[in-house]
Formats: sequence, C-alpha cells, structure tokens
Amino acid sequence: MIAPIENGKIVETPSASSIKESEKKKSNSTVDKDQFLQLLVAQMKYQDPLEPTSNTEYISQYATFSELEQMQNMSASLELARASSLVGQTVLMKVTGADGKQTTAQGNVDYVYYENNKAFLSINGELYSMDDLDTVADPKYLSAYSMAADFLNAYNKLPILQLVTLEDEDAIKKLDETYQNMTDYQKKFIDDDYVKGLKKYVEKIEELKAGQKEEDEDSTDKTEGTDTDDKTEETDKTEGADKDNTGNGDNADKK
Repeated sequence: MIAPIENGKIVETPSASSIKESEKKKSNSTVDKDQFLQLLVAQMKYQDPLEPTSNTEYISQYATFSELEQMQNMSASLELARASSLVGQTVLMKVTGADGKQTTAQGNVDYVYYENNKAFLSINGELYSMDDLDTVADPKYLSAYSMAADFLNAYNKLPILQLVTLEDEDAIKKLDETYQNMTDYQKKFIDDDYVKGLKKYVEKIEELKAGQKEEDEDSTDKTEGTDTDDKTEETDKTEGADKDNTGNGDNADKK
C-alpha cells in the first residue's frame, strides 16, 4: 500500500481510514461459530458440578446463535446486493479518520470488491467501506448543487448594495450571466431572495452607468461651450484689429 508522507510522517488516506474502520467494526461485533463453541466449552468446563447446566439449555443457546448467524448472513447478502446496484452510480462517502476529522470522497463507483462478507466500493481508484456511504445521487443533481454553491459563494463576496461602484460591474455581470445560462432545473437550487438581490445589483449598475454617462455629456458640453466662446472672442479681436488697420490706412491716404 502506498501512502502520502507529510513532514516525515505517513498520512492516512480516507480510503485507508475507511477500510481500517470497517475491519475494526467487524472484529468488535462479529462472533463466528468457532468463538461460540469455545465459549460453550468453557461454560461446560467451569460449570458447577452440583448444579450442571441442562442439555436443553445448551441446545437452546446454540439454536439462538444459529438464528443470529442466519440473520447476519442475510444482512451481509443484502449489503452485497445493494453494493452491486451502485456500480456506475455517483456517490458521496464520508470517512472519519484516526484523528477524528471527517473527510469526503465523491465519484462514480467503478466496481465492488467483496471480502469476508464485506463490500468495498472503488471510487477514483480507491476502496471505501459500504459503512461510509452517505449519499447516492444523480450526476445532474450534484452538478446543479455544485453550481448553486458556487453562485452563492460569489454572491456573498459582493459589497452591500449601497456601496456598489462601477468597479463591481464585471463581477455582477459575470454572476448575472452565470444565472441566465442555468437551466430551469439548476435555478431551482437558488433561493428567490438571492435572485431578487441579483436583480437589484444589476439595476444599481445600470443606474451608475447612466449617471456616469450624463456626467460625461455635461463635461463635453461645457468643453465645447468654452471652445466656442474662446473662438468667438478670438474672432472679435481679429475683426477689431482689421478695422484698426483699415482706419489707419484711410488716414494715411488723407495725408
């Protein structure tokens, strides 16, 4: 078995934790025939000779154990059948490691491995115990759920509506395009309050753009007005100078 190493220590993978925990549960809860017979022999060996246990009681104990064993075998058969039906399905496994931390693994079940009446699911090349199976879902559902989670994450990063500026236009525009490109099924995973909130953000950006446009137009009009006034003043000065020159010429002729 290959395990990753961090800081010089072997790190237990989720798959290894799942298999280890499964074996631990089995060793703690399973009693086979040999163990039962050993217990029965020990009971007979150390019983009170003056008040021995009757054969009927021994037979009753063995019958009870046989019934329990049959129930365990039936449960194991049902688990194996259930595991086989998961091949090709998308599942989510939740594994608790030795440090108590919970990790998840998601993917398609490639095949099922059986060992000692226990089923192990192969996901992304790793084996996981059926005991750690958390969710079986349609890929369409998981995709829509993931898209909704990404949408909400991006939405929550936006500033409050009152503090929105044109610098936020790209983020808001991208988020709106993401929502518009979703299918009706995918949109169902997003609460109506977020949809209404996104609409307000889009309207806010349009208001800011309209205000910016008006300011630009006013600035352009003022610039053009100033240029016109300057040109008129220059024209007046030029015409005045021409008149003075003409007057001087007339005086020269008279002399």
